[in-house]
Amino acid sequence: MRKKPIPPFTRESAEEKIKLAEDAWNSQDPIKVSEAYTIDSEWRNRSQFINGREEIQKFLANKWENELEYKLKKEYWAHSENRIAVRFEYEYRNRSGEWFRAYGNENWEFDKNGLMRKRYASINDLPILESERKL
Repeated sequence: MRKKPIPPFTRESAEEKIKLAEDAWNSQDPIKVSEAYTIDSEWRNRSQFINGREEIQKFLANKWENELEYKLKKEYWAHSENRIAVRFEYEYRNRSGEWFRAYGNENWEFDKNGLMRKRYASINDLPILESERKL
């Protein structure tokens, strides 16, 4: 399977890849999102280590069962031939009705077919009031 755009990335193709990822994550469809990753993709998400599409799908399904009204915005930071770095923020409310804004950075590495084989995410949550939402 090929997932365009594929490496080597230009600034424009890196930004396109980021926008496609943002749109997929905002769909909150774990299967759709997981199709952008290699079968054996490696993740570090906060302190959790996730390996392979099946674990990615389970992780995302659980995430969106608990992070309600989820909305994500990703922003280009840097790129090289087959890597992209992004800055992001997203907002959600938990099942108790409390709102949060999460801030973070991700480092991505892609295979020759444009599938992400590594994703390393550092994320911090900030409690916010519903009236403080930006997204």
